[in-house]
Amino acid sequence: MLEERKKKIEETVSYLKSKTSIHPKVAIVLGSGLGGLTQSVEIADEIPYTEIPNFPVSTVKGHKGSLIFGKLNNTEVMVFNGRMHYYEGYPMSVVTYPQQILSGLGVKCIILSNAAGGMNPTFKVGDIMIIKDHINMFGDNPLLGPNDDTLGPRFPNMSEVYSHRLIKLAYQKAAETGVHLQEGVYMGVTGPCFETPAEYKMYHIMGADAVGMSTVPEAIMAHHRGIEIFALSVITDLGIVGQVMEATHEEVLQAAQTTGPNMVKLIFAMLPEM
Repeated sequence: MLEERKKKIEETVSYLKSKTSIHPKVAIVLGSGLGGLTQSVEIADEIPYTEIPNFPVSTVKGHKGSLIFGKLNNTEVMVFNGRMHYYEGYPMSVVTYPQQILSGLGVKCIILSNAAGGMNPTFKVGDIMIIKDHINMFGDNPLLGPNDDTLGPRFPNMSEVYSHRLIKLAYQKAAETGVHLQEGVYMGVTGPCFETPAEYKMYHIMGADAVGMSTVPEAIMAHHRGIEIFALSVITDLGIVGQVMEATHEEVLQAAQTTGPNMVKLIFAMLPEM
């Protein structure tokens, strides 16, 4: 099982290296409605997920499904324009396959972005929240099963999943560029339903400031593989007691697209020092 997994990863990595001359040090995962960042990338190569060996395909509206290699603010990057979700029916090993290939491509840092529902009473739609920690409510974990000690530890230390260094850098660049930031704990849930008012209330009591259907499995896998992580949520709807919005997926996408330019501005400023 482990040998088969390693063989697939090596096949994917070898294919991608043959398709680009870019040597990315930073990977970026774009969440729902946040594909606008690609307009700022000097694209060298763009490969549809359907053409990459062993690669899963995103089926969700707002996720294009292509891997971009290029430069952003003179930094070589790879951008996952669309992600896979647990609610699409994929097992965790497939949801996190993109994070499993990063080390082979020389990536040292990953930026994870998502659209999320805000539960902190100080949040409003359009806020950008830095993820300082997470709560895994998927009822599953991408590291279940046999562990390859050459790739990462059997029992990863989770005391600092989200890099303190990169969070500090984000605040510095936000002050320089005038981007307003919030900070909080992200709760990852299976979806695909949006939360009920009672669930929003419970999740906030449990210590979460925002809730969404991604990011946590990806962060666990990237952390296991020794990749430095920075993550942020765009608050696209609210689940605050007395202010629960009846959001649709289309409204979530629109809110994310509206806030996208500020997210791009922040990432653009951070990249050279990541």
